[in-house]
Amino acid sequence: MQVDSGRGASYTVPCDDYVHVVEFSPFDSGSAASLLAYGGNQYVVVGTCRFQEEDMEVEGVEFTTLRIFHHALRVDCLAWSPESRLDKLPQLIRFCTAAADRKVRLLTSDLQNQHEVKVMEGHTSYINHLVFEPTEGKQMASVSDDHTCRVWDLEGNETTTFRLRSPGVSVCWHPEDAFKLMVAEKKGTIRFYDLVTQQAILSLDCGQSPLMSADWCLTNTIKVGAVAGSDWVIWDITRSSYPQEKRPAHVERAGNFRWSRVNENLFSTTGCPGKISSQLLVHHLGHPQPVMIGSATVGAGLSWHRSLPLCVIGGDRKLSFWMTEM
Repeated sequence: MQVDSGRGASYTVPCDDYVHVVEFSPFDSGSAASLLAYGGNQYVVVGTCRFQEEDMEVEGVEFTTLRIFHHALRVDCLAWSPESRLDKLPQLIRFCTAAADRKVRLLTSDLQNQHEVKVMEGHTSYINHLVFEPTEGKQMASVSDDHTCRVWDLEGNETTTFRLRSPGVSVCWHPEDAFKLMVAEKKGTIRFYDLVTQQAILSLDCGQSPLMSADWCLTNTIKVGAVAGSDWVIWDITRSSYPQEKRPAHVERAGNFRWSRVNENLFSTTGCPGKISSQLLVHHLGHPQPVMIGSATVGAGLSWHRSLPLCVIGGDRKLSFWMTEM
């Protein structure tokens, strides 16, 4: 593993507008290429990505647009459904979004002529994060500045509401533990809720605020990570409610934390967008310093590829992809 002193993106894909949010689908779509969605000021682009690391015939990256969805407002967050498939006919694309009107939108398309948008109302303030139930995709969860986490079915019914003690910033649903929901709150607490009893069963405390983003490790369910203030923090949830490791990451406040989907020791953080550029750091738990430092003009969003050590952030009319040398 090489330590980088700061570099531009491995690959970029041009876009027509500023990209506010970008997400690789974490699920198998039945295609050799990866599904990717990015959203901007009144649109969501859904496409597939193929990288030279996966296919010798690709030079760098090959992005193919499948469909552009009109979206009434700027897209603030987006989550993929595991039901999205490209290997069946009709094909199915399904994802949900949130925008400043406090509504969750569920978008479903067969990429031909069937398109459906369901609007879900209930939150009374800004929605910060969304997730689909990862095994069947029949439910979604959202967290908001209104101090709630809400669970919805695909018909738009609110099935469960968890009252929080501060704004909800992240919500995670693990495929190996589908009856639990992890909810991170801005004041520095992460709670696990049992969806059957609807009770909190475990809480973690990062000892500082604001907690801006948290993630539950896909490849090791006992690992949870977050950024709070300008630090990253990692817990082993079987050992203590207090962090096992904590390090300063960004000069100013950190914005996002995401675990790699292929390596339980690899994760990335971003700084809050500055006036000119935003910093992407890739960290490895075995290394005292970041293993990669990337600089992007005012980045937004952060997502890892489902099978490569590669992450993407959005920016001004482009997507930037960073490959980490393992």
